[in-house]
Amino acid sequence: MRGLLGTVALAATLAFGLGAQAQDQEKVLIGTEGAYPPFNYIDSDGELAGFDVEIAKALCDAANFDCEFVVQDWDGIIPGLLAKKYDAIIASMSITEERKEVVDFTDKYYQTPAKFVKPKDMDLEIPDDIDEAAEVLDGMTVGVQRATIHENFLKDNFPGVDLSLYASQEEANLDLTNGRVDLVMADSVVLLEGFLNKEEGEDYEFVGPDYSEEEWHGEGVGIAVRPGEDELRKAFNEAIAEIRENSTYKEINDKYFDFDAYGSR
Repeated sequence: MRGLLGTVALAATLAFGLGAQAQDQEKVLIGTEGAYPPFNYIDSDGELAGFDVEIAKALCDAANFDCEFVVQDWDGIIPGLLAKKYDAIIASMSITEERKEVVDFTDKYYQTPAKFVKPKDMDLEIPDDIDEAAEVLDGMTVGVQRATIHENFLKDNFPGVDLSLYASQEEANLDLTNGRVDLVMADSVVLLEGFLNKEEGEDYEFVGPDYSEEEWHGEGVGIAVRPGEDELRKAFNEAIAEIRENSTYKEINDKYFDFDAYGSR
C-alpha cells in the first residue's frame, strides 16, 4: 500500500513539474511566408517546412519558447507583425536600413547572395560592374518578388529594366518558363534549390555575378520583432549563438545545403 501511495505521489509530483515547466514557457507566434523554398514552404502533407522553419523550431527550443507559426503573404508580413498578428518574423528577411526604420532585428542567422537566372539558349553575359550590367540589360524584362530587397536593388541600379512584380518567387519563375519575362532575380539558393534543380528549371541557368551589396542586400538574414521588444530580441540572439555553438545549426544546415549558409561576414 505504501508502495502504491508512493508511486501515486511520485506521478503527481512529476505531472506538477511538467505542468509548471509548460507554464514557464512563453508563447511566441512566428510569422513566415510558406512560399520560399527551400527556406520556407508548404510540403506535400500541407505542413510548413524548410530551413527557416527548422531554425525557428530550434531557436524556440533553445529559448524555451512555446512557438506556433502563422502563414502570411510576403507583402503583408511586416504590417502583420506591427498589427500583432505574430511576435516575430522568421522568413528569410534581410536586415536592411530601410526595414530597421520600422522593425528591430536580431543578429543574422544566414547570408547568401542574389543572382540572375536566364534561359540556357539566351546569348547573354552580364558584366561584374553594375553600371555596365545595367547597360547590357537595358530594355529587358526581369521578374522579381514584390516588396523584396531584390526589387529595390533592381529599381535603384537597373533603371532601364522593365520590372514584373510577383507575390511569390514561384510565380516569377513560372512566368520565366512561360516566356513572359527575360530573366528573374532572387536569392541564389532559392533559385538553385527551388527552381534550377527541379525539372521545370532544367533549361535555365545562373548568369552574371553574385550580388551582396550591403546597401540593398543588408547584413544578412535576421529575425524581425516589433520596435522595443528588446527581451524577445535578446532571447533570440542568445538562442542563435547557442545553436551555432552546438551541433544544431550545422545539422539543419547540412540537411539543406552542401555549404555553410551562415556566410563569412
